[in-house]
Amino acid sequence: MSVINFGGVEENVVTRNEFSLEKALDVLKDETIAVIGYGVQGPGQSLNLKDNGFNVIVGQRKDSETWNKAVRDGWIPGETLFEIEDAVEKGTIIEYLLSDAGQISQWAKVKKHLKPGNALYFSHGFGITYQEQTGIIPPKDIDVILVAPKGSGTSLRSLFLEGKGLNSSFAIYQDATGRAKDRVSALGIGIGSGYLFETDFKREVYSDLTGERGILIGALAGLFDAQYNVLRKHGHSPSEAFNETVEELTQSLMPFVAEKGMDWMLANVSTTAQRGALDWRHKFRDAVSPVFDELYDSVANGNEAKIVIEAGRKPDYREKLELELKEMRESEIWQVGEQVRKLRPQ
Repeated sequence: MSVINFGGVEENVVTRNEFSLEKALDVLKDETIAVIGYGVQGPGQSLNLKDNGFNVIVGQRKDSETWNKAVRDGWIPGETLFEIEDAVEKGTIIEYLLSDAGQISQWAKVKKHLKPGNALYFSHGFGITYQEQTGIIPPKDIDVILVAPKGSGTSLRSLFLEGKGLNSSFAIYQDATGRAKDRVSALGIGIGSGYLFETDFKREVYSDLTGERGILIGALAGLFDAQYNVLRKHGHSPSEAFNETVEELTQSLMPFVAEKGMDWMLANVSTTAQRGALDWRHKFRDAVSPVFDELYDSVANGNEAKIVIEAGRKPDYREKLELELKEMRESEIWQVGEQVRKLRPQ
């Protein structure tokens, strides 16, 4: 593990240079990694681990849509693809990658198959941090660890196939075997992380829920709507409003930010655009800071977890979710977006 200075703050990180794939394979040479769940993170993590040479099996509900997806991805029923309880029974490291609601509903079945010395692995701190609400309380004789890629499983897989990596956080909640640090580092490298930075379960879920509801999804969607609607209200065409709001950001400016940072992006736009950014960023920051404070408090006091858990327990949750997504999908901005994307050069 290395100590790296980030903006004056020292953090513990694990890189591929110090913890190579060869070392990871050696650490886990006698382990069977059972990836439970084949939804958001399961496919990317399991396929990357398999391609990197680890002993991996998948556990999923039989005859579900995701079971069939696993079969299409090359997992073989009865050999590398099993029902959830069978996979947990066979595994020594249990990657618990079901949705938060799924983790709650399946926990009793999973827990009874955990053996002393096993490792229980999460990619989200939700179940452990809010365990008074989730009921997920692991036995004391197993390791409880976390690797949380900073992006979707789809991104994790696509970057892996390009020979790149998605940065991940890692945490150790419980070290029963004395091997938790090596296990979590090996798994983080094995799934294709660019590098791993240290956190704990609570900080991971607090930052993740704040990020999802904030700049990554909630705030971004709200800002898109607000600017698009203002432009349309003042007579701008749908195409012009969408291009100025979404297309230029995603296709032109964000790649600059990803490459070298915000200052690099500003160095590659007009002086008029630079002036606009420098003059207006403080106003936007001051306007939304109270919303972020409210959001973080709602995450920290467990209210966001309560909302998620209660929503997931409703029998018609999926139907209502589809209606909400349909409303967004059919709104003018995203209908225009569909047409704009078709016009991009192929």
